[in-house]
Amino acid sequence: MKRLLSTLLAAIGIVAVLAVAAVVYVTTFLDPEDLKPRLEAVVQEQTGLSLALEGPIAWSFYPRLGVSVEQAQAWLPAQAAGEDPAFMAFQRAEVSLGVASLLRGEVAIDGMTLNGLRLNLARDEQGRGNWEPLVERLAAPDQEAGAPRPEDASSAPVPGDGGGLAVAFNIASVEVRDGEVNYRDRAGDRSLRLKGLSVSGRNVNPRNPFPLQSSFQVLGYDTSTGLDDTVPRLASDVELDGRLTLALAERRYTLEAFSLATSNRLPGVEPAQDLALEGGRLVVDMAERRLGLEPATLEATLVHPVLGESPLPLTLALAMEADLAEGVARLRDLELTGEHGLRLSGNLNLAGLGEAPRYDGQLRLAPLSLRPWLERFDRLPATTDPEALTDVALTSPLEGNLDRVALTGLTLLLDGSTFTGRLDAGLGGERLEAELQGDSLDLDAYLPPGQGEAEASAGLALPGVARAFAQDEPQPLPLAWLRPLALDAELRLSRLRLAGLDATDVTLALAGSDGRHRLETLEAAFYEGSLAVQGELDLTGEPAAWRLAPRLERVRVDALLEALGEGDEKAPLRGRAFVEGELTTRGNAWPEMRRGLGGRLATRLDDGAILEVNVSRELCTAVATLEGEQPQRDWAPDTRFDRAEATLVFREGVMESDDLTITLPGIDMGGEGWLDLTSRRFDLRGAARVVDTADLACEVNPRLERLPFPVRCEGNLDGDSAEWCRFDREAFQGAIGEALRQELQQRAGEEVEERLGGALDKLEERIGGEAGGELRDALRGLFE
Repeated sequence: MKRLLSTLLAAIGIVAVLAVAAVVYVTTFLDPEDLKPRLEAVVQEQTGLSLALEGPIAWSFYPRLGVSVEQAQAWLPAQAAGEDPAFMAFQRAEVSLGVASLLRGEVAIDGMTLNGLRLNLARDEQGRGNWEPLVERLAAPDQEAGAPRPEDASSAPVPGDGGGLAVAFNIASVEVRDGEVNYRDRAGDRSLRLKGLSVSGRNVNPRNPFPLQSSFQVLGYDTSTGLDDTVPRLASDVELDGRLTLALAERRYTLEAFSLATSNRLPGVEPAQDLALEGGRLVVDMAERRLGLEPATLEATLVHPVLGESPLPLTLALAMEADLAEGVARLRDLELTGEHGLRLSGNLNLAGLGEAPRYDGQLRLAPLSLRPWLERFDRLPATTDPEALTDVALTSPLEGNLDRVALTGLTLLLDGSTFTGRLDAGLGGERLEAELQGDSLDLDAYLPPGQGEAEASAGLALPGVARAFAQDEPQPLPLAWLRPLALDAELRLSRLRLAGLDATDVTLALAGSDGRHRLETLEAAFYEGSLAVQGELDLTGEPAAWRLAPRLERVRVDALLEALGEGDEKAPLRGRAFVEGELTTRGNAWPEMRRGLGGRLATRLDDGAILEVNVSRELCTAVATLEGEQPQRDWAPDTRFDRAEATLVFREGVMESDDLTITLPGIDMGGEGWLDLTSRRFDLRGAARVVDTADLACEVNPRLERLPFPVRCEGNLDGDSAEWCRFDREAFQGAIGEALRQELQQRAGEEVEERLGGALDKLEERIGGEAGGELRDALRGLFE
């Protein structure tokens, strides 16, 4: 045993002596500077790079055996060495070997350190990167030169021939410190800089996962005028941590249990935007050009003025497979979640990556309330229904590209209403195409609540007038987004409610471009009749110009007025309404549009009645009173008529009519008047006349047949409607005076003719018939 121990100690001593002798020999007889030309030549031969080793090459023997190189630069074949900026440079590189491994007959790299790495990457106007020739050359080395392939290094250990040392590719420590990568894309006019690049790995080997950490700062620029002279549009601090597997032979790299955290700063936005990606497994296959990401979660905390005052937290779960050779990818198990019940899920297929990207997939939005989101973005409208927009959900296949997105099979649930169809929109807001069908839509619920509505009053007030002309704030209409929009939309609804009115079987079609938009059709069943409207909106000038051409046929006017009225207020009219004409105006706020309203509407009411008023009774009662009698009969409560007509002319916000006509049995009613839509003042004069005593419901002295019975209505729509209309006594007295004058003239003419009749006849005989007739008329005129 003692002999064995002595032998072992002797062997160790011999090895120590040999090691010391080797160190003395290397340091004494081998100058590292002599290796520079050979190293530069090998790099030139294998990679095509022009290498310049400007700093010293030094050996190290304690505590590790290694070699270090300082101040090195390399240029691409297309570059002028020493003149152009170097493709790659570093301040110091050091490689150390494990002494214990050498004693076992293996070459094991104990550590690799690279300080001050500088790498300049660029892509030209044709999209080709300056690094691509280098990658192509390394991927296809000269076989005749016997150059080793990179994948050969992955065989660890590799036994040498003839008893040489085995090379074990198992690096205990890899460090990259203070690195910098500059990237300039001249085709896309983009520039990126990676600063402070730090990479560290432990037990780096090609067979088993090893821990990897990296950190750096990314600076993004919007011009290519120079990296140092521009203000970055994006600055991101990035940290990566995970376990990396290097399958060098297969050129397949796997990152497991990794986390990627970034803190991003945008100009003028504080504080930073935080993003964190955690994934189970990321596989990058360079040989097959494939990429795979198994369950991953991206958490973001976004801060921006358009997102509201508080940070917006979002979480995105996903998995991905990508075939870069084919330019396709698939995002599956997508689920975006956030505050206020946000849950958006689906999948997405990508194609044409790198050329003309396009996508298709499926989208599902779980029911949520839009109100808190709109409030966050300061876009919450004032709605009549406080519960509007509180129940929204959708599902649809989708497709599109970088310019457009289309929901091709949309099902949208909106506050109990269901819409189906397709929606195609330009992502820049320049185009909108839609074809939707829905069961019902209550637009009143989404419009601002009425302001300044006059209280309904009794008398001759028209129901709905207060609502139709309620005062409103001069809020401009949001027309700016329509000016550049190319629009082609069609909407079909089973039921539509607007301004308290209901329409069924609604068809709406809109089209336009270049600032000119058309309401091609709005058709609906409307209160047992029909409604059709066409119109135009011209935004090419200032102010905006509007044209509207409505047409109503056989609409029940009593039901329409009751729908416009307040509460249980009954309509004053019954009948079937016909309206047709054209209206124009200018502006983008309601007061301005009212002031500029012009056009003409022809209106007619068939088979009608004035409810709870019998004009024949009132007229017959007035006639009987004038003759000192009392009418003796039963009267119907309403005034039935065959037809009522009026032409409404609009001029600068004033509605006028001078041909209001209502035809009753034996009576004609006519009138004229105006309504100022801005000041809301009006003046209406009407009168009833007996025209046919045979059809009249009472006997009338022929002397009173032409006597008008006038009514005048005037005032303000905001005032008390009970004071609007009255019997026009002045007009009636004037009519009586005219009738009496005519009666007296007639009686005086008859009396004169009786007294002078014989004398005139004799005088006529004497002076001739024609001259006598003229004299008779002249004398009669004196008494009239």
